[in-house]
Amino acid sequence: MPDAPQAPEPKPAATVLLLRDQPEFQVLMVKRHHQIDFASGALVFPGGKTHAGDSDQGWAQHALGWDKLDAVQRTLRIGAIREAFEEAGILLAQSSDGAPFEAPCDASVRSAVDAGELAFIDVVRDLGVKLRLDDLAVFARWITPTMMPKRFDTWFYVLHAPPGQVAACDGRETVDAEWIAPAEAVRMAASGERTIIFPTLMNLRLLAEAQNARECLARARARTLVTVLPEVTVRDGERVLVIPPDAGYGDVSQPLSALR
Repeated sequence: MPDAPQAPEPKPAATVLLLRDQPEFQVLMVKRHHQIDFASGALVFPGGKTHAGDSDQGWAQHALGWDKLDAVQRTLRIGAIREAFEEAGILLAQSSDGAPFEAPCDASVRSAVDAGELAFIDVVRDLGVKLRLDDLAVFARWITPTMMPKRFDTWFYVLHAPPGQVAACDGRETVDAEWIAPAEAVRMAASGERTIIFPTLMNLRLLAEAQNARECLARARARTLVTVLPEVTVRDGERVLVIPPDAGYGDVSQPLSALR
C-alpha cells in the first residue's frame, strides 16, 4: 500500500493589522484581486510570503529594534512592513528627526518593489528612514491545515497606523483598501456582504474584543501566544475544523462546508 503523500511544508508569511481610532476603532483591510489564486476577492489584512531580501543583514542599519529581535522575527517583521508598503501604500518607518514617516508612497516605486525590480532596502535607504520593527506587537500565529495543497506559517502583527499616511490599493494584488470596524467586518461576513476567510474572520473577532487601538495592543502584548494549526475532526456526524481552545478564540468549531 503506497505511503500517504506528505503535507507540503508551510511557507513563512507575515501580515499586519493596522489600527486607528478615528472616526472609530478600525482596522485596515484590503480586497484581494479576483484573479489571485489565494483568497481571491476576499477582504484580508495586508500581508504575504517573506522574500529573500527581507533577511538582508544590511537592514541592521535601517531598522529600529534590530538588536531586540532574533533573525526569524526580523525577517518576518520586515516582510510584514514591505507587504503593507506594496499592497496598501503605507510605510511603517521613522524619519531621521524621530517623527513617524508620513509622506505619500510613490505608486511606481511600490510597483517596482512588488515586481522585484527594486529592492525594498534601497527604497528605505534612499528615503533616509528606519523601519519600526519594535513597534509591531505579535497578535497571532496561524499555520495552514495539513490537508491544504498550499500552506503558510503566518504571523499576525498589530500596531497603530501612521496618522498622516493614506492607504491606497496597488491595483494588482489588491483592488480596494478600506478602514473598517472589526465588529462590522464580522457582521458583513455573516450576512454575505463580504468574503472573509476563516483565519481572518477569527482574528477580526479577537480584535473586536477591544474598545480601541491602545487596548488592543495591550491585550496583544499580554496574551500568551498559542500557535493555531486547525485540525479536522467529526462532531455530530459532520466534519469540522477546530483550533486550540487556549489560543484566545474560545471553543471554535467550523463546518468544512462553510469555509471560504
